[in-house]
Amino acid sequence: MKELILKAKTDNLNKVLEFVDNELERLNCPMKIQLQINVAVEEIFVNISNYAYHPEIGEATIQVEVEDEPLTVCLTFIDNGVPYDPLAKNDPDVTLSAEERQIGGLGIFIVKKSMDDVSYEYKDGKNILRLKHKL
Repeated sequence: MKELILKAKTDNLNKVLEFVDNELERLNCPMKIQLQINVAVEEIFVNISNYAYHPEIGEATIQVEVEDEPLTVCLTFIDNGVPYDPLAKNDPDVTLSAEERQIGGLGIFIVKKSMDDVSYEYKDGKNILRLKHKL
């Protein structure tokens, strides 16, 4: 497992993406999957940066693990911010026009649709969100 711990602020998004991309490239991850993972990483990290500690700034931990059979990348995002389960909210009704749809929730919806598995738990005062994608 590889781990990156840094301040949860949007200025650090490029560091997070670089960290994840380095691991994906080491695994010879197909570009299409890497782009899907990058969108998910950006959505989750920006949400942590904007909402977990607001108005303060806290830390975020990003872990990258690899599972075999089938080859799968596992990304874990951990923060000590306000407890929040992004999976608890209902998915937006994407059949409605943009004007009719409620604001928010589309990013998490995209993450859920683009990853093979997304899970959340709140444990020991920490939000733990796991994303898995088969390579």
